[in-house]
Amino acid sequence: MRMKNATLKQSLLAATLAATGLLSLPVLAQETHPDAVQLLVDRGVTIAATFDGPGGITGYVGSMQGGPVAFYLTPDKKHVIVGNLLNDSGENLTMPKIQELVLGPQNEKAWVEIEASNWLRDGDADAPVIVYTFTDPNCPFCHRFRNAAKPWIDAGKVQLRHVMVGILAQDSLPKAATILGSGDPAMALKENLQNHDKGGIEVDRKVVSANAKKIRENNQLMSSLGLSATPSTYFKNSDGSIGMKQGAPRPADMEAIMGSPKP
Repeated sequence: MRMKNATLKQSLLAATLAATGLLSLPVLAQETHPDAVQLLVDRGVTIAATFDGPGGITGYVGSMQGGPVAFYLTPDKKHVIVGNLLNDSGENLTMPKIQELVLGPQNEKAWVEIEASNWLRDGDADAPVIVYTFTDPNCPFCHRFRNAAKPWIDAGKVQLRHVMVGILAQDSLPKAATILGSGDPAMALKENLQNHDKGGIEVDRKVVSANAKKIRENNQLMSSLGLSATPSTYFKNSDGSIGMKQGAPRPADMEAIMGSPKP
């Protein structure tokens, strides 16, 4: 999820544990983790990896309720500290570890699953850069993102692959199914975009019947990835790693997402 949300979840987790006295508890017998760590596992934290932290502490990164979390085990193995770790220069030492050990692998796995989903191509099939985005026909931020991406699409640099979902309104699924199942999905998507202020594309019930299952599968995929906003966009960074952005990207984000300066 968003880094902002991830930090919030870490803070909420820390507050909850502090309130219940779980940040400083005696060691109890267990097999797989020190007891202070096992208490977090028992309360829903999934551990993805560990690493050596400064000062003899052991870092842990994982997830809780779909969001990334990090915590640190003290050298005596009797206490855990939940949240971000800063050095004496104010540098956040935790977020790079979350990106490397949690979000990076999650995004790589998500890319493979999205690649096999029900999407439509917006742009030249030979465009060298592929960007996947979850799009709801009723989402104004999806339309905003599409308009921002237009220069790259028109220049043949990017193919924007829309994973059509129907989650925002009652007619979102019928519209999404109509677009995905049309004879020219890219043109249908464009029609919906151009007529957004007038209600979008006209629903074709016959097409909906034949394609509603595909949209439901996309909805389920979006949910399984822990995404809660459209657009949610996956792209390749310059180093080949997979990046993800929920919500409409800021103008400053577009070059990284599109893989090149604005044409």
